[in-house]
Amino acid sequence: MARTNQGQRNELMKSRNPFKTFSLGIQHVLAMYAGAVIVPLIVGGALDFTSEQLTYLIAIDLMACGLATLLQVWGNRFFGIGLPVMLGCAFQAVSPMIAIGMKDGVSAIYGAIIASGLFVVLFSGLFGKLIALFPPVVTGSVVTVIGVTLIPVALNDLGGGDKAKAIGEFGSLLNLGLGFGVLLFIILMNRFAKGFIRSISVLIGLIIGTLVAAAAGHVDLTPLKEASWFHAVRPFYFGAPTFHVSSILTMILVAIVSIAESTGVFMALGKIVDKDVSSKDLAKGYRAEGLAIVLGGLFNSFPYTTYSQNVGLVQMSRVKTRDVIFVAGGILIVIGFVPKIAALTQLVPTSVLGGAMVALFGMVVSSGIRMLGGQVDLNKFENLFIIACSVGMGLGVSVSPDLFKLLPDWARILVDNGIVAGSVTAIVLNLLFNGLKGGRLPNTEDTAIKEGQAA
Repeated sequence: MARTNQGQRNELMKSRNPFKTFSLGIQHVLAMYAGAVIVPLIVGGALDFTSEQLTYLIAIDLMACGLATLLQVWGNRFFGIGLPVMLGCAFQAVSPMIAIGMKDGVSAIYGAIIASGLFVVLFSGLFGKLIALFPPVVTGSVVTVIGVTLIPVALNDLGGGDKAKAIGEFGSLLNLGLGFGVLLFIILMNRFAKGFIRSISVLIGLIIGTLVAAAAGHVDLTPLKEASWFHAVRPFYFGAPTFHVSSILTMILVAIVSIAESTGVFMALGKIVDKDVSSKDLAKGYRAEGLAIVLGGLFNSFPYTTYSQNVGLVQMSRVKTRDVIFVAGGILIVIGFVPKIAALTQLVPTSVLGGAMVALFGMVVSSGIRMLGGQVDLNKFENLFIIACSVGMGLGVSVSPDLFKLLPDWARILVDNGIVAGSVTAIVLNLLFNGLKGGRLPNTEDTAIKEGQAA
């Protein structure tokens, strides 16, 4: 059951104004847009897609992101966790998709995606009963790991991103000025602004940062000029799917990794909106994610999973209603059909986006710290050791991505992702030191686990 105090109710009511709800929805789209677009660019480039094919891939990906988000936020009795969560492309699927495409062809990618999505749907109930593996010490550690592993991504974008590195402009005064300028603006807005203006501080910062960049000649209008006004969507655009056992097993492994990451996001959002997430809730969330993966395969796009950056945005904006996420999902669907609109969001320079991401990802870190401080007995050395090793492993893998490059491909899927590596470390160490007790503070209960056991 959700427990919402009067102050939170006031925040929910703020988004009832259509203009405010729409503005907050755009803010969520911009927060996840770069991650949603970069995946098709990487995969399409590696598989030598034509310009026309790449344009389609980006458009259908954005539309599928919107549909996947609506499936998850809907929250009915069969699927959807009903929390303000956004879904986007699963980054951990990039390398496997490229490998499958080069070995068995593009059609094998989508056969494997469809099969893995069906696997998640069928076994979602079993995955949901594993909630006992995520007591507060694990959940808090996982959420902290999610935040700290994303910070390097934000700082890389703040410096200008990979494109700036390629032309020797990474960390230029202009990029640093834009990135830190946006970050400073967001900080000042959260210090001095109030109400709705403060809740859309990230959106305002991105707009102002883009305008300043345009005045400095740092905004490329080419995508806007070349984009068409309408793009038809066709299922099986790249041909009928084919099914190969090795490819299917690979994508199932990727799906399991995504579920582990999504669990941390679901638990974090549950704490933010004061909702106890039960095993049944998790099962419905996994089922919606499985349906989204199947949808990605049918439309020849990607497997989809929850996006961590939007968790920080929910906490920073203090607006926790699902209405905003419904609007964001609708915006993504419209953008998928109208490439000209999609091109507008591409005008935001990488350094401007990076400045905003520092604040958003930092809020994810603070959510994890709050969970650890409020529910975990930090006087126990065992709990401190669990937190230290899991956060250290997650951050270490993120900043040293070549650490496991000599391992087999199937093993690298599990350890190449800092979030997954840190999560697995936290789960294993908690079982070793605490069993299923989770190292809670004395006289505290975890209602979610009790509901999960009752289920």
